[in-house]
Amino acid sequence: MKLYSTNNHDLNVDFPTAVFNSMPLDKGLYMPVNIPVLDQEFIQQIDQYTLPQIAFKVASALLDHAIPAEDLQKIIDEAFNFDAPVVPLEAETYVLELFHGPSLAFKDFGARFMSRIMAYFLKDGEQLLDVLVATSGDTGGAVALGFLGVPNTRVTILYPKGKVSEIQELQLCTNGQNIHAIEVEGTFDDCQHLVKQAFADEELNRKLRLTSANSINISRLIPQTLYYFNAYAQLRRAGKKEVIFSVPSGNFGNIAAGLLAYKMGLPVKQFIAATNVNDTVPRYLKTGIYETRPSVQTYANAMDVGAPSNWVRIMDLFNQDKAALQEVLKSYSYTDEETLEGIHSIYDRFAYIACPHTAIAWLALEDYNKENPQENATGVFLSTAHACKFPDVFSEEMSSKIQVPAQVQELTAKLKHAEKMDTEYGSFKNYLTTFY
Repeated sequence: MKLYSTNNHDLNVDFPTAVFNSMPLDKGLYMPVNIPVLDQEFIQQIDQYTLPQIAFKVASALLDHAIPAEDLQKIIDEAFNFDAPVVPLEAETYVLELFHGPSLAFKDFGARFMSRIMAYFLKDGEQLLDVLVATSGDTGGAVALGFLGVPNTRVTILYPKGKVSEIQELQLCTNGQNIHAIEVEGTFDDCQHLVKQAFADEELNRKLRLTSANSINISRLIPQTLYYFNAYAQLRRAGKKEVIFSVPSGNFGNIAAGLLAYKMGLPVKQFIAATNVNDTVPRYLKTGIYETRPSVQTYANAMDVGAPSNWVRIMDLFNQDKAALQEVLKSYSYTDEETLEGIHSIYDRFAYIACPHTAIAWLALEDYNKENPQENATGVFLSTAHACKFPDVFSEEMSSKIQVPAQVQELTAKLKHAEKMDTEYGSFKNYLTTFY
């Protein structure tokens, strides 16, 4: 497998280099030189395959012998040992539940695969690998559990103070061992900027071996394509043929993976990028002007991103052709008030309890269907996190019906520790070079 930078298509690196470097020095993002199109026989018979079988087929095609088949199969079996069911709410409306992994969020797909890929390529005696990750909510918990105890790695997680839920914070700050958390006096964008500055700092990179666990890392993006294929397989078993995916979107890695799956031959009628009031992409698709803004805190905190990193990958997939992209992608944004209304509407109509991110995806699917009433397609909205992570947004009645998983109950008994830090890069650099 060869990869290039979105800022330099002439650059070619192999897969391990892209995994460990995470981001090219030119500040682009890595993308595959060749995006394979899966054979139609596999697509037509996909309903006959299990999630691990689909994962192996898709990952094998993308990685193109970067990992021997037997080793790749072992990584997949270890990483994806939980389900991702498509649950019907009504005849043509389904919810794809991606929160059945250990951290109760869709990020488990990317984080578990990435941690095992890095462990596979790490060699005995090599320099310690410093994994940096900025999180607006669920990424940090998934990465922490994915890398916990992985030899020869240290993980530093930056999160914005007061802008993650209590359970999300516990998932970041109670691990110990090789996992370290930093509480930043700022926004997610500030956290992400600190990580990007570290990767661009040549002096720091001469001292430390840095890599990222954010969705800027290509090994996070690849496994996220898998659940789109698997969802389509489940719909085919239910007799459905055309599908619309509505995706909660913050840093746009999730929907970038879906669009990558589309480019690989997954037959998707429409993608919908659903955002909160951090609406950089909906504004761009409407006006043609791409203007980032400081992120605003919302109930859907994992989507509080004003400058989505993965947008450059999406534009790259469509050769910077906005018109071509708009044939496949629509986008809608929602306020906190609308999000709460969505949560209650889903509960009233289906007795289903959805987290804020999930509710936003459902609202976008509803609005799309109102604008396109004649379309004969099945709508699937992605549920990216377990409702128990957001207790403050639910009514007393709904809260009483949320089944809290055992691993969450165990968190409350653990000691929490996080380093407090401002948004100055010098503070972060000093921490990285002197803390350990």
